[in-house]
Amino acid sequence: MEGYIHGLEWTVKELFTYPNEFITWSIQIVMYPYMTGLVAGAFVLSSLYHVFGQEDLKDLAKFALVFSFALLLVAPMPLMFHLQHPLRGMEVFFTPHFTSAISAFGIVFFTYSMVVSTEIWFVYRKFFVEQALSLKGKEGLVNRFKWLIYTALTLGAYDISEEALHKDERAVKILAAIGIPVACFLHGYAGFIFGSVKANALWMTPLMPVIFIMSAIVSGIALCMLTYIVIMEWKKFRIKRARKPWEVTAEEVGGVELDLMRKTSKYLIGFLIAAITLELLDLVFRGYTAVKSWDILRSVIYERDFFKIFILQYTFGDLIPFIMLLMPRPTVRRLVVALVLVLFGVFMMRWNVVIGGQAFSLTFAGYMDYHIPIIPHNIETFKEGVMGALVIGIMPFVLFWGINKIVPSLKYK
Repeated sequence: MEGYIHGLEWTVKELFTYPNEFITWSIQIVMYPYMTGLVAGAFVLSSLYHVFGQEDLKDLAKFALVFSFALLLVAPMPLMFHLQHPLRGMEVFFTPHFTSAISAFGIVFFTYSMVVSTEIWFVYRKFFVEQALSLKGKEGLVNRFKWLIYTALTLGAYDISEEALHKDERAVKILAAIGIPVACFLHGYAGFIFGSVKANALWMTPLMPVIFIMSAIVSGIALCMLTYIVIMEWKKFRIKRARKPWEVTAEEVGGVELDLMRKTSKYLIGFLIAAITLELLDLVFRGYTAVKSWDILRSVIYERDFFKIFILQYTFGDLIPFIMLLMPRPTVRRLVVALVLVLFGVFMMRWNVVIGGQAFSLTFAGYMDYHIPIIPHNIETFKEGVMGALVIGIMPFVLFWGINKIVPSLKYK
């Protein structure tokens, strides 16, 4: 597109800015660290059972592992949407370069993909074998198709003796232990990219990767809990609606297990405290050191973006859900509201870092605002607007629905 300036359509300038300055990193660059954070957080939740032996999280851990894989498949998509030439993005995966932070994504992404997919195979290998054997010889095109899928998934390993399954469990524990640092690095490097930009006063801080990792774990656990609650409550609603009252059992209409959610909430609260502490520590450190750029940063943080940072992110995204999660005798409704607010708070943190970091000019005497396109009128305003963000947000759930048809990640089928 000759003469096209990326960012011109959604950037509003004030006071003194350079002619070539625009909000070039828009909503898709907000979605990118947000999605990779969900991947890391979901995997850490699954590892609480597989590595640390938290038996009370067994069912939710298996669900989180499969959900993490669905999220993983979508993680690179915001970058593909953002690139002017998306096909060139594949070069990152095929031409690894160890001195490039962006290229490191390809290496870490493939490594993490192999770890997660292999762990899922070991966790569900027994199920694959049982399905392949039970479907063998059955008539019907659907049964034949399923038999072919499960036979391929067994990879020829049909031994499901106690000794073989014990080896599978050991392999899962090893893979989960390896996957934790890999998952953290997958997301932490996104914070590293921002924290290493010396030209941007808001991004350049050594705490950025750690802040990203902690908030990632918070968002991943919250999304897994929220999705699990919605699915289990929907199953409960469908069973009640489809059958007569005397035809259902108490187990079928039990819905989500509040005791499981209560125990998982404790881990969420712990990581939430760590994330809030690091963010506030970074804010205090910036004010205390008061470097040359502090005047412009202070005007952005405490004036122009005050509502986004202190009201939306810290109050609605951190403080209110923190209080709600600490309250005794949790209910499904209260948990849902708290988890939605937690996810919103982490999203606002990503927004305030990515968009807020571009809100001031390099002249330190001007500002830029990002007006997100709501109704697209061309491909760029679609990709970099509300519609593009919605597509990225919906994709993991569609993929998870498809994967769950083959890999049973839920306790009640």
